[in-house]
Amino acid sequence: MTEHTGDLAFLPLGGTGEIGMNLNLYRLNGTWLAIDCGIGFSGNDTPEAEILIPDPAFIVERKKDLAGLVVTHAHEDHIGAIAHVWPMLGCPIYVTPFAGIVLRRKLAEARLSDVPIKVIMPGSRFDVGPFDIEFVPVTHSVPEAQSLVLRTPAGIVVHTGDWKFDPEPQVGPPTDLDRLAAIGQEGVLALVCDSTNVMKPGPSQSEAEVRRSMAELIGGLKGRIAVTCFASNVARVETIALAAQAAGRTVVLVGRSLRNLDTAARECGYLSGVLPFMGEQDVNSIPDDQLLMIITGSQGEPRSALSRISLDMHPNISLGEGDTVIYSSRMIPGNERAIMAVQDNLTKRGVCVITDREHFVHVSGHATGGDVQKMYDLLKPQHVVPVHGEWRHLTAQAALAQEKGITPILLEDGDILRLAPGRLEVIDTAPTGRLALDGNRLLPMNGGVLAARRKMLFNGVVIGSFAVDDEGYVIGAPKISAPGLLEPDDLESVRVNEEFANALDVIPDELRTDDVAFRDAAKTALRRALSRKLQKRPLVDVHLLRV
Repeated sequence: MTEHTGDLAFLPLGGTGEIGMNLNLYRLNGTWLAIDCGIGFSGNDTPEAEILIPDPAFIVERKKDLAGLVVTHAHEDHIGAIAHVWPMLGCPIYVTPFAGIVLRRKLAEARLSDVPIKVIMPGSRFDVGPFDIEFVPVTHSVPEAQSLVLRTPAGIVVHTGDWKFDPEPQVGPPTDLDRLAAIGQEGVLALVCDSTNVMKPGPSQSEAEVRRSMAELIGGLKGRIAVTCFASNVARVETIALAAQAAGRTVVLVGRSLRNLDTAARECGYLSGVLPFMGEQDVNSIPDDQLLMIITGSQGEPRSALSRISLDMHPNISLGEGDTVIYSSRMIPGNERAIMAVQDNLTKRGVCVITDREHFVHVSGHATGGDVQKMYDLLKPQHVVPVHGEWRHLTAQAALAQEKGITPILLEDGDILRLAPGRLEVIDTAPTGRLALDGNRLLPMNGGVLAARRKMLFNGVVIGSFAVDDEGYVIGAPKISAPGLLEPDDLESVRVNEEFANALDVIPDELRTDDVAFRDAAKTALRRALSRKLQKRPLVDVHLLRV
């Protein structure tokens, strides 16, 4: 890849052509700037992993030229991978105060104490290496979301991050329209813009409307109420808490991420009008008609509090006939099946489930098509680069840009877009990929561990075990274990065991003194026995013990 003087380029490594895993790079005269580094949730097509992050290998190879990482806001799909990726990057991180508190907690959990974090106030202008950056406050479903204005010798690039227009956002200021218009007057070369909600026409609905609707709904309900929402949505948590207080209900937080949010929000001066929350250990001391719980698990996460409650497996909380669960959130694509399973289990228990299909309990934090067109009018960009969305979202925004007479440029993860000098075009591609977060490990999705797990999920696993003497002759009867494929004592299991034992007996003598060769021959024999009996190709391993 050629890098030269006057060079300005944009490269998404995650989040363009998919929902989540946002990781974006800009290059100016050979120096790189990273914007956001987030997680994504596994979908039905990747059951072997739960949490995914974009593979940072491309920028890790160039980390000596990486000036810093700027965080637009404190959502998991923009900040959640930093604690896992930072040791590979080692660069300074630039955050607003709220995002800084959230990030420091994550870094502490990962036992990273030496990360250079630079706190930048919303609306400030600052330098990161050769990049002249301005934060412009925008409304989103988390405090202190910022769009980035990159001023370069080649022109201005505006990177929106996640945003919407909301005249009454309830927490934090509305999007700074006057500042955006002034930037537009300077002349904008390219707008790199959020596409998530662009297919919805018209202007965005306001959080203020949800606040009024939620107060009305909660005020009319009996029994226990549980509301689940995105843990980072401070305005929504405040909306729910104020509605509960107006209805004479005590608010209990259930779930670690909500408790962390409460600490971060109050430390930054948010939630000042909300009474202190109670903990889940207090639930059973509060009368049902006076209780409201805010609970994690809006996306059907299997270990979340709401999932465990739906299965009656939570140690402190139960819900049943006469109780209500309100989903004050949207379904993230890929999570539909998990969410519906939780809702179905709650309904089986007699719980009334209310979503945004039944009542006005949620508005998106992302810009609608009407918002995006208004942004075009304010900034008057020469080019629009849709990001943060699946292909259908990106193409929908491209169509809006064309309607306004603006040139859209469609990219996918890995496309290197030259912004200057000369014509804007894709000039190269960078390697991209996904890593699975497996405990504290990062594993390549196409690597051996997850490939084996994928095979086990669909075809099962079979382990053969046998002991041999010094000369390599089998002692006793070999055993096989095939959980999920064979019952230990059923007829098929007995027949496979017999066939495996017979196959071991005819392995040539010259292989019996070499453990590796003997084991490989035994694996082949076991595979043949299984394919004949089961018509499947499970993952096969053999344990050989020489005694």
